[in-house]
Amino acid sequence: MAHVPVLRQRDNLFVTLPEDFDDDTARQLLSDILERIGQTGSKGIVVDISALEIVDSFLGRIVADIANCASVLDAETVVCGMRPAVAITLVELGMEFPKVAFSMDIEDALDMLSGA
Repeated sequence: MAHVPVLRQRDNLFVTLPEDFDDDTARQLLSDILERIGQTGSKGIVVDISALEIVDSFLGRIVADIANCASVLDAETVVCGMRPAVAITLVELGMEFPKVAFSMDIEDALDMLSGA
């Protein structure tokens, strides 16, 4: 199981999902993010998925769970760097992300979180 660092800058947390992201790592990441929100009071989470070439329904649920749990803790979630093939797969799987905003890159994600 790989460890995914959860970095903090000001009021936001940053996570970059690695190419070899597996189910155990995903579960640990959810726990780590929630713990960091509790410790820091962060108001935004940027999840960079640009390294992922494929996703499955479990990973889609993890992203949705991160956003749902973060929302309960008063934090917004923005996913950035999604490849077109990943977007198509998530739509084909019927995945919905009511608590997730999407952006093209980290800069756009930060603008969204700052209300710019």
